[in-house]
Amino acid sequence: MTEPIREMSVPPGPLDTPPWGNAHRTANERRALLYRVLADAGVELGAYDRLMVDWLGDWDNPTVLTVASLIARAGAPTEQGS
Repeated sequence: MTEPIREMSVPPGPLDTPPWGNAHRTANERRALLYRVLADAGVELGAYDRLMVDWLGDWDNPTVLTVASLIARAGAPTEQGS
């Protein structure tokens, strides 16, 4: 039986140190996080994009969390509404 994917939280702001908060996450959990953040940001993915997201999900937690944070912040509305 496969263990359910646990929700990972994305660091909300600029990072000065590696985000270690979600230690011991699986590659599937990291991939799910990246796909969720990209979908939330409204990013449409092609086949090669998905290949790269899957590849990136194999990286360590701090790397994936940093990339997810960058995507989330880039896709977030600004105070000026743009």
